[in-house]
Amino acid sequence: MINDIKKILVTEQQLTQRAAEIADEIEKDYNGEDFVAISILKGGFVFMADLIRNMKSNVQMDFMVASSYGNSTTSSGKLEIKKDTSIDLNGKNVLIVEDIVDTGRTLSNLKENFLDRGAKSVKICTMLDKPSRREVEVFVDYTGFQIENEFVVGYGLDYAEKYRNLPFVGVLKEEIYG
Repeated sequence: MINDIKKILVTEQQLTQRAAEIADEIEKDYNGEDFVAISILKGGFVFMADLIRNMKSNVQMDFMVASSYGNSTTSSGKLEIKKDTSIDLNGKNVLIVEDIVDTGRTLSNLKENFLDRGAKSVKICTMLDKPSRREVEVFVDYTGFQIENEFVVGYGLDYAEKYRNLPFVGVLKEEIYG
């Protein structure tokens, strides 16, 4: 598996440190207000676990399966919700926790969806951001790392359901997915 990685982009230590920093920023911004952190599965679960472990306040957690990728390396542009939230979001502050923001389509649609359901506020937190790939403008409140347009795996990110368990973010060799 490690032989499939072209280079390590973000180390395990950098990920751990940045998750702690973002958790502090989030807690300061919410200033004691309750909020629901919703991880977009499957990729966002590792990042959310690290965020939550660094928070001192009480946080509700939920999970959602929504994607515009399937088993492809490029977005289809069509949002598919396979598992919805189980918490009623009406009147709640919502923090969407995502692994990567690429085209912006998924998060733009999700934010609108949560606001339509009566969420008090919706903020977006992502481990990785690829602004050069943006097709739909979406404001990201908390960003771990901005990256170039490379296909990355690890720390929850996958290619065809593989590589999620790598403790770092690495660039996948093109011959693996190309």
